[in-house]
Amino acid sequence: MSPTLLKKGNLLVSKPNIIGDESFSRSIILLTEYNEDGVVGFILNKQLDYTLNDLIPGVELEIPVYQGGPVEMDNLYFLHSIPDLIPDSHLITDDIYWGGDFTSVNELLNNNSITSDQIKFFLGYSGWHKNQLTQELDAQTWAIKEGTSAPFVFSEDISDLWKNEMLELGGSYELWSNAPENPSYN
Repeated sequence: MSPTLLKKGNLLVSKPNIIGDESFSRSIILLTEYNEDGVVGFILNKQLDYTLNDLIPGVELEIPVYQGGPVEMDNLYFLHSIPDLIPDSHLITDDIYWGGDFTSVNELLNNNSITSDQIKFFLGYSGWHKNQLTQELDAQTWAIKEGTSAPFVFSEDISDLWKNEMLELGGSYELWSNAPENPSYN
């Protein structure tokens, strides 16, 4: 696929040949930034064993937290669909925003004015230098899917997300949709 499809709002879908890479194997990544410095995104389908109330004192909501990627895993990031409630949000695509004023987020959480279908939290992010991701695309490591939607990004039903993307890619990827994560288990 052409690197020209690398843009905010598109998805990177790991191809089955990423075996043994714990972070990126069977990952779906929303691209949130693409510029001359590189690419940033968040893994949508790698839920951690933490909930938000484990990480932020005073927050009682048990909103899931996801591994956003292997970079800066000690930092909390978020995507959301409510820019009118979270000032300083950065538009990714039509109804998906990145970051914003965390004091506002904390207030929304403490008032139970926000739900997990409006916001998604990540520890860490995925990042590449521009040429690095282009090389990975040339090596057929990723498929690019144009566009996405808030219901897809904020869904907590992630168990079959990668499998469904393989089925959508069709062809030989359909076979991989049912393969075990480690082919030696087959």
